[in-house]
Amino acid sequence: MIYGIGNPLIDIIVNVEEEDLVELGIHKGTMALINSERMEELLLFSKSRTVSHSCGGSCPNTIIALASLAVPVTLAGKIGRDESGQIYRRRLAELGVGDELVECDRDHTGSTVILITPDSERSMNTYLGANRLYAKEDVNVDTVAGARFFHFTGYMWDTDSQQEAIGHALQVAKAHNTTVSFDVADPFAVGRYRHAFLSLIREHCDIVFANREEARILFDNYDPYECCRSMGKLCKIAIVKNGKKGSFISYNGTVVSVPVMGPVIATDTTGAGDVYAAGFLYGQYHNYTVRESGLVASILAGEIITQRGAQFSSEKSAQLRSYLESGSWRTRQR
Repeated sequence: MIYGIGNPLIDIIVNVEEEDLVELGIHKGTMALINSERMEELLLFSKSRTVSHSCGGSCPNTIIALASLAVPVTLAGKIGRDESGQIYRRRLAELGVGDELVECDRDHTGSTVILITPDSERSMNTYLGANRLYAKEDVNVDTVAGARFFHFTGYMWDTDSQQEAIGHALQVAKAHNTTVSFDVADPFAVGRYRHAFLSLIREHCDIVFANREEARILFDNYDPYECCRSMGKLCKIAIVKNGKKGSFISYNGTVVSVPVMGPVIATDTTGAGDVYAAGFLYGQYHNYTVRESGLVASILAGEIITQRGAQFSSEKSAQLRSYLESGSWRTRQR
């Protein structure tokens, strides 16, 4: 089983123009943490636009993608005792995701307004809500101990209680030989917690995901290959995603290149990194080689950017499961 602790968020996806971001004062392509007043402002702006809703959050996206590929998974996090929280729980049940979400009365379920420009870049504005309150006592240590993989992201570092919860889960994972997977998640998060993340990678993590910008900040180096080599010295498997150029994976000190497996022009990049992580963990769960796991990751990321949103339909999931199980993808090159 793959266990994830993350921030369950209701995604509110809005199509916008470049000038809208300027008018709203939003830095394109990043994730900003916002307060309730800013959320109300963005919701008011969104009322005149085309909007869609889905279950979101970086770690949840990864866990949901794995569930769609028939991998047994469980998701933990914190939601409000409200309608959004109940919608989220019902959706997890429909998707076959194990539910260890904890409800609270102190805040609303978190939400993210995702603004997508014509070039398919997404700018995320997140109100964490109840997620901020996830705490050490909310961690189900038996689930962590029994899992083969424990996955979390850098977004869990934005409150002390979340940090303590992850730290507790990491101790349990280490004691029970649970493989730890960490996605650093966002350039701003890396900027805020660079030294903490480097220590975290060195001391606790087996598999680490970063994109080229996150890796650049971590290692003060603009070369994604060299960043992958540097990160590979800190953990068993280090992955640096290099956009349209594919990705680099370091395993036991050797770096391999994995080609991109999707279209040159994306429809929507929302969740591409999360689905890449799901693909790699899918491969590792099935005992594939590191390169094979990287190919699966690239294939799934290439598929998700051809559609709107960060989750596959049930029909698409069935097609992908059949394709991966056939093994024909092993000889595929772009």
